[in-house]
Amino acid sequence: MKNSVTIYTDGGCRGNPGPGGWGAVLLWGDQQKKLYGSEPDTTNNRMELLAAIEGLNALKRRMEVKLYTDSQYVKQGITSWITNWKKNGWKTASRKPVKNQDLWIRLDDLMTQHDVSWHWVKGHAGDPMNELADQLANQAMDELEKQ
Repeated sequence: MKNSVTIYTDGGCRGNPGPGGWGAVLLWGDQQKKLYGSEPDTTNNRMELLAAIEGLNALKRRMEVKLYTDSQYVKQGITSWITNWKKNGWKTASRKPVKNQDLWIRLDDLMTQHDVSWHWVKGHAGDPMNELADQLANQAMDELEKQ
């Protein structure tokens, strides 16, 4: 389908917190686009979220998106936990502030711009596109360390 894209995302950190990187692979027809970036002081969960955000942010128009992540935190957060977080004024069930609220708000906003279905893939289990997203996240961290 012309208006559909598949996105594989991954994020990581060297130390948690520490220098981190994210990677996203967008597949559209026979085309492939690779995205990656880094932050000097961050967490693994922030990088996982940023990978999904930047993957969706790269889309120029409304698309049907199959998004694959190896992060249960991201998948569960956006598909089930976020509803109650918003209802509870961005507080968890234990009344604590939701971590990474700034990124959850950005991801939630992007969800209104696309038709996204979320899929979990086991990390480091040989899925070629998940491995590529992981390589991009590591490349981002490598480049950050050379600066």
